[in-house]
Amino acid sequence: MPQLRLERFTAEHLDGMKAMIFDPDVRRFTGFPEPPDLGFPRRWLDSYAAGRVDGTREAFAAVDPDGRLLGLGLAPVIVPAAREAELGYVVVPDARGAGIGTELLRQLTRWGFDRLGAVRLTLQIDAANGASLEVARRCGYVREGVKRNAYVKRGLRADMVQLARLASDPDPDEV
Repeated sequence: MPQLRLERFTAEHLDGMKAMIFDPDVRRFTGFPEPPDLGFPRRWLDSYAAGRVDGTREAFAAVDPDGRLLGLGLAPVIVPAAREAELGYVVVPDARGAGIGTELLRQLTRWGFDRLGAVRLTLQIDAANGASLEVARRCGYVREGVKRNAYVKRGLRADMVQLARLASDPDPDEV
């Protein structure tokens, strides 16, 4: 299992995030701007900082033991009254294929249930993103359906797979 820890995303992580905005897969499967916009990371950080204050968003940097940014763990939508959150994750290109995404989502899921007190966590994943769908499966997320033609970027539309995990679901690490 890869060693990483989640820490609150702050301005010190912006340089690592800037490198991600030039990765075609990150731009394809996330809300990162197309074409790349160097001002985006700072605006993104500011929006998550505001959401952190009102309890509606959270962002974490996934870092290795040396503090190198490996990815992002996100809760772009938190609904405290419903005890629900949507999660997301991004792995930097040179860390892919080593189990980082799976460990990142495991830790993010634990945070959602244990610290946030959520009873339901969801993921929205582009149907063409097979690697991310596999990470979700390994972490115990259940496919609930497909939102057809639901994601628009650069004038292209894509199907989004809706997945969820409930606090009452068995932990895949303990099964």
